[in-house]
Amino acid sequence: MHFRRGRNREEPEINLIPLIDVLLVIIIFLMLTTTYAKFSGLEINLPTADASQTPEQPQEVNVAVTATGQVLVNKSPLANAEVAAIAEALRRAAGNQKDPVIVINADAKATHQSVVDVMQGAQSAGYPRISFATQAPQK
Repeated sequence: MHFRRGRNREEPEINLIPLIDVLLVIIIFLMLTTTYAKFSGLEINLPTADASQTPEQPQEVNVAVTATGQVLVNKSPLANAEVAAIAEALRRAAGNQKDPVIVINADAKATHQSVVDVMQGAQSAGYPRISFATQAPQK
């Protein structure tokens, strides 16, 4: 039984014009919001100098701590490794320099306390600039 005799069947169609309008709006939006990488550098004219001066290097005091806990200040061993003796040896090694850099070269097997004693000796001598020397691992 066919109840729809008088009606013609309409074919569905897709209207492409609104689809194209939406796509154009999206393209325009993307073009306006895209940032283009512009490589611009600062133009800096550096000053030139005729005289060649070497910058002053701060005096370094090398302190070595062996695995047994012996302390050497500028390669001269100390009789005892107490904080007061280390501070006095650092003052003598620094001489008349105001602010020398204390470079601590500690053995990998040195005790933590011996390194802390050197740091306390530098602090009591009035030298706050302490540096630790390391070496790269061997492959």
